[in-house]
Amino acid sequence: MIFRARAASAGAVGLPCRLALTAVAAAFALGAATTQAADRVRVGMVTTLSGPAAVDGEDIRDAFQLFLKLNGGRLGGLPAELVIGDDAANAETGKQVVDRLLKRDRVDLLTGIIFSSVLLPAWPTIAESNTFYVSPNTGPQELAGERCSPFFFSTSWQNEEPPAAMGQHVQERGYKYVVGLAPGYVGGRETLAGFKRTFKGRFEEIYSRMGQVDYAAEISQIRTLKPDAIFVFLPGGMGINFLKQYSASGLSRDVQLFVPGFTADEDTLRGTGETLLGVINSTEWAHDMDNPANQRFVSEFQKAYNRLPSMYAAQSYDAAQLYDAAIRDAKGRIEDKDALRAAMRAARFSSVRGKFRFNNNHMPIQDYYLRVVIRDAQGRITNRLLNRIYADRADGFAAACPMKW
Repeated sequence: MIFRARAASAGAVGLPCRLALTAVAAAFALGAATTQAADRVRVGMVTTLSGPAAVDGEDIRDAFQLFLKLNGGRLGGLPAELVIGDDAANAETGKQVVDRLLKRDRVDLLTGIIFSSVLLPAWPTIAESNTFYVSPNTGPQELAGERCSPFFFSTSWQNEEPPAAMGQHVQERGYKYVVGLAPGYVGGRETLAGFKRTFKGRFEEIYSRMGQVDYAAEISQIRTLKPDAIFVFLPGGMGINFLKQYSASGLSRDVQLFVPGFTADEDTLRGTGETLLGVINSTEWAHDMDNPANQRFVSEFQKAYNRLPSMYAAQSYDAAQLYDAAIRDAKGRIEDKDALRAAMRAARFSSVRGKFRFNNNHMPIQDYYLRVVIRDAQGRITNRLLNRIYADRADGFAAACPMKW
């Protein structure tokens, strides 16, 4: 399913989402809307808006739309239109949506995919079209190392980095035996691989199904294994279901829980209540980071949607900022791929996470932090920033990327 930005959630307070601007419509009427037209820019967003991970896709969509609203409906000075497609977290559906966005809707740029299992099958189509793609979430190994691409950029992380930060923390805490649980897809396997790169104790892996809702078998297996701690990556609704069942089982009293930020993020906390209080998680961003760009983003997001933004939202907002800065610095010449790429590599925008720059493989070099789940002064279950665990961290696959710039 593909729909225009105007079809966004009706609950978006203050965002009527009339992002198919009058100026754009006028350009269409004059027959000026060609793929590389310099008088407007059309962005295709492929994300998950149905199923257990829909809450994450909604944050990605809403944050990108928020930036457009705050920026007068423009990217780099050009009138912008956002064309949105739902991949339903399904690889074949994602490929079909990407194909339609490129061929039927003739988008200039792409963004939005949450899962590596959706991005990787669609990537050959994107790459062959020479269309820039900015990932607001997944950063698979394949696109960080030897298969890095001049058309792929990430405003999130390489998949193994947030869990590597947590593995480092768990190692420093002195735990000896940890069980990891993740969905059995590319991103899940890479998440557990990242953790065990830095955790040097005994580590056993359990893989569940994508979209799973009942975790009784996995919880029983953990009980039998008797680890010191568990490390769990289950995004969106999967995490909500597991964490509720894990708490109800009573096992949480005996086995310490650690998670990457995207399992204890604001989207998950809205569904788990007090279950995650006190849980430490790893991230490159937090809503209480004290910098002007982040303060504005968090304030405006809450004002527009009446909820705190998640990591997914922050990463998508930065994706919009990256496109805006690059189109501006390329003087609106989106048809000039070399100029636009050079401007994207420069990344001249104020990231909501503070320090941000690209490595040679177009993955971020950035700091990673620990957060803890608390009840704040307003009574909300949310995260508080604790401390930095890595400074200027580069992923482990950049050396294999042949791009030099």
